[in-house]
Amino acid sequence: MLSLVRRAASGLGVVLGVVTLMFALLRLAPGDPARLLVGPAATVEQLAAQRHALGLDRPPAEQYVTWLGRFARGDWGTSIATGRPVRATLGQAWPATVRLVGISLVLSYLIGTAIGVVQAARGGRLDTALSIATVTLFALPGYWLGLMLVMVFTYRLRWLPAFGAAGFDADFLPPAARLADRLRHLVLPLATLTLVGIGGTARFVRGAMLDVAGAPYVTVARSKGLSETRVTLRHVLRNALIPVVTLLGLSLPTLFSGAVFIEAIFAWPGVGRVLVEAVQARDYPVVMAATAVSAGLVVLGNLLAEVLVSWVDPRVR
Repeated sequence: MLSLVRRAASGLGVVLGVVTLMFALLRLAPGDPARLLVGPAATVEQLAAQRHALGLDRPPAEQYVTWLGRFARGDWGTSIATGRPVRATLGQAWPATVRLVGISLVLSYLIGTAIGVVQAARGGRLDTALSIATVTLFALPGYWLGLMLVMVFTYRLRWLPAFGAAGFDADFLPPAARLADRLRHLVLPLATLTLVGIGGTARFVRGAMLDVAGAPYVTVARSKGLSETRVTLRHVLRNALIPVVTLLGLSLPTLFSGAVFIEAIFAWPGVGRVLVEAVQARDYPVVMAATAVSAGLVVLGNLLAEVLVSWVDPRVR
């Protein structure tokens, strides 16, 4: 328990470091949000008034301390581009991202684990073929894979829509047709995230199972006359899943970061798309809040991995 508290405290330090770095990079990046709001034809006085209204004329250190204090109190500020509260903006986009990432995480681990088990158990040419496929999937950039899927299934075959979470007329469709429309819009972004995740999971499970396969207790299980299927499932896979649980906790922030590009490509109305649009508009409050949440997910993923491993493997406790 004390170790977990220390980890949480160091995690807060990581989040603080990430948001500090992001604040500095935003101030060093070219572009002025006040200039984007008033337009290129604005006078110097209008630009100065807009910068004063946004608080951008104060020293950077004062701006940072003010933002950090408000964020710690739950006040995430107001979007410069839209004028809406940042908390409401991210809260509205959050369910779409959770839906996309959550389903992708489940599918990636179910399919990836099954492929890794087959590779470790069968070996031979099947293992070689599946290894080539999984390594290729894992190495492909997500944004490139997404664009290729759009080119094939949207522009060539015209089977699936490429943009948005629903059609323009989705609200006027019957319930069954509305659900089918949403599922069709979900297929391509979900397939992009899942395919990349399957490759990494399958490689990890295969390696973990091959490491466990030579353990003494596996040899003892075989010497007792147990079937190979039972040895694989009860002794090899069960113990190989311990490091996989660690990977599961660490995959959560990775998937969210990967979803940023996928949501931008497919115009998926999630946090990733909001973050990309905020960066383009120099919307500092939205970028800072989204960065803080993402850094918090990384820390939470690490803590979750440690808790899951200690729960699965009593030796860790």
